[in-house]
Amino acid sequence: MMSSRSQQPCRWMVAAAAALVFVAVAHAAESLRITPTVRDDHVLVSFELTDAYTDAVRQSIASGLRTTFTYQLELRTVVSIWMDRTVATAVATASDQFDNLTRRHTLTRTVDGRVEDVLVSDDEKVVRQWLTMWSRLTLCETSKLDPSRDYYVRISARARPSGESLLGLARTISGQARFTFVR
Repeated sequence: MMSSRSQQPCRWMVAAAAALVFVAVAHAAESLRITPTVRDDHVLVSFELTDAYTDAVRQSIASGLRTTFTYQLELRTVVSIWMDRTVATAVATASDQFDNLTRRHTLTRTVDGRVEDVLVSDDEKVVRQWLTMWSRLTLCETSKLDPSRDYYVRISARARPSGESLLGLARTISGQARFTFVR
């Protein structure tokens, strides 16, 4: 049987672990900014991964490794009884292939496997913005939405290769933003 003195450090450790998890979740939500918009009969999503362009990413790019940021987007509606219903999904990728000889970046963006845009640049600011910021990505048509319902856009983001993991696993950052569709 444990005395109350031996239980006290255990309680502190549990409280500290819970606080650490809360801070990690709060930080992840802060580092992924999501702005859903309804315009011209489409749901558009703009987002920015603010803290992702790290020294490890810079080193990976400088080494010539193809660096890819993958964003998994889900438009969901809240269902009170069961799991939330998925209305639309998309997978968006932004890639950088740095050529050490020419010192130029070939930047590619795809949405659901289709190449949307390609750009060649030697400006690191352009590379950073290309990999971490998306503006007005079309997620679905508003005909799929019910008026006066609550919806949210959830995005999970990860970068490859990840130099921060011993096993080569990418760290995933997730966030979500809510909105109400009013016709």
